[in-house]
Amino acid sequence: MSDSNSEGGVAVKPTESRKVKLDAIDRRILRNLRDEGRITNVELARRAGISAPPCLRRVRALEAAGYIKDYHAELDAELLGYEVAFHALVGLDSQSEAVLTEFERHLTAWPEVRRCDMIRGGGDFMLRIVARNTAHENALTSRLTAAPHVSTVQTFQVIRSSKYASSVPVDDPED
Repeated sequence: MSDSNSEGGVAVKPTESRKVKLDAIDRRILRNLRDEGRITNVELARRAGISAPPCLRRVRALEAAGYIKDYHAELDAELLGYEVAFHALVGLDSQSEAVLTEFERHLTAWPEVRRCDMIRGGGDFMLRIVARNTAHENALTSRLTAAPHVSTVQTFQVIRSSKYASSVPVDDPED
């Protein structure tokens, strides 16, 4: 997002979808927002090494350019009553675009499905699903097996997660 004004960044219209080159300040901003989404603009600017107004302009430009997709809170599943997490490897009876899209649309109505990835090799989709307990997990698995065009479902219950990182790394170009 760099331009001749090192603090100002580049103004990008929301409808513009071109890729912009990130500078070191943009990358510091992205890393800090990824790791601490509730950080104040003043603190973010301090960590990025610039003043608050150009920092806010850069954040808005990063949002408009699509680098920042959303802000959210990470919730504790167990405290909210979801004691079981599992993955489901799903195979469909057809890989036509219509069937794939229908399956994806079908799952958007399931609040327990937290992630749905189309995959290559071994199946068509890998899902991450949360359930209140084992009985709920079994009911979700049965419902998934009965979904239109589903031919196979293999589930893997999560015993524990030693790492969960949302988003992606923000590397410096020289890394």
